[in-house]
Amino acid sequence: MVLPHPDPGTTQRIRCAVITLSDTRTVADDRSGQLIQHCLTEAGHVVGFYALLPDESGPLVQQLGRLAQQTDLDVIITNGGTGVAPRDTTYDAIVPLLDKTLPGFGELFRWLSYQEIGSRAMASRALAGTYHGKLIFVLPGSSHAVRLAMQSLILPELIHLTRQLADQPAQTAQPSSLATATGDQLPDRP
Repeated sequence: MVLPHPDPGTTQRIRCAVITLSDTRTVADDRSGQLIQHCLTEAGHVVGFYALLPDESGPLVQQLGRLAQQTDLDVIITNGGTGVAPRDTTYDAIVPLLDKTLPGFGELFRWLSYQEIGSRAMASRALAGTYHGKLIFVLPGSSHAVRLAMQSLILPELIHLTRQLADQPAQTAQPSSLATATGDQLPDRP
């Protein structure tokens, strides 16, 4: 992972939520959702919420509304539903909700993807922005694409962007009331 401009105090733990959008995956075989969680925790961040939702805009918008109310949450990362198939509605559901967009994220993601998979990268509608004071990243469902986004773009800038959004030095995350979609509290991970 390249840190273009290391931030002081980079040991900060950022509180994150992960949402997978899929009609075919289960919690047990959600490799992309698991990979996002693994990357975050390996980098010292906290995954306080995880859910697997159907590829439908309604449940996603409702869940985002609930997460927006969580004061101890900094970042939401979704995966799945960013292509052009009829059921790929994640991008369309999230764009109208964003307060600000980070166009460079999608541009850089497609550029990096192009270097690996060629012209098929144009079909990705990966996106990032802000939503009710939180960063939101919208990733494809492919675990390869998730790894690329996490390692090359999200993790190197997560603390910096979170601090910019808060417009102050962020504080170390503490255990919270964030829970899984089933209502179970997730334990803090070392």
